[in-house]
Amino acid sequence: MCNLSFPLATKNPYYSDMQNRTRTKICGISTLQDALHAADCGADSIGLVFHPPSVRFIDMARALEIRHALPPFVTITALFLDEGEDWVAEVVRDLRPDCLQFHGNETAEFCEAFAVPYIKSIPMGSDEDPCDYARRHKNAQGFLLDSNAAGRQGGSGDTFDWSKIPPDFEHRLILAGGINPLNVADAIIQVRPWAVDVSSGVEVSRGIKSRDLITRFFHEVTCGDARLSGQDSVVPG
Repeated sequence: MCNLSFPLATKNPYYSDMQNRTRTKICGISTLQDALHAADCGADSIGLVFHPPSVRFIDMARALEIRHALPPFVTITALFLDEGEDWVAEVVRDLRPDCLQFHGNETAEFCEAFAVPYIKSIPMGSDEDPCDYARRHKNAQGFLLDSNAAGRQGGSGDTFDWSKIPPDFEHRLILAGGINPLNVADAIIQVRPWAVDVSSGVEVSRGIKSRDLITRFFHEVTCGDARLSGQDSVVPG
């Protein structure tokens, strides 16, 4: 039985009664074994970090190994933070990611220059209005709300106050920032996001993923979804 403490929140317009599961991205994957385990658990997307200063940075050889080994219908998301145009173009050319994630101060013009669908991170650690941020990126496929301040890396393990999400935020919402197996079911109940994104929340140390935590994370996502659909009794505790 799921043990959820938050009351139901106002629905995000993109959370439909027909949606019976929350999508998931496991970000900062750096080994083939972790990527395949995440896919086996049900990951919709594998996030690969192409920001060289990050402890989760992955080189192209390992990224291609993961790309070629993933099963059908599991996508690759390539993450960047204020990188140069040449580096993003090189990754797009060599890896052919399904989606780009821009985590810095990139303009809409820059994000759209690569002719690849993209999502844009919104730094909930800043004072900027998320709705204004989203209006500047009207062609983004979705918006990842993270706990970082503007221009800073994610993956800190810190959460933000979910009540800061505007009730009129009418976009596909990807919830990140301190999401882990202990709070993801509550997050799904309170926020009702289109997707959840986890990185440090399934790590045993900075940059090192735990397959046990990944497994537990997916169980708790299923638990949250089951509670929303009124089927929590079918999810074993």
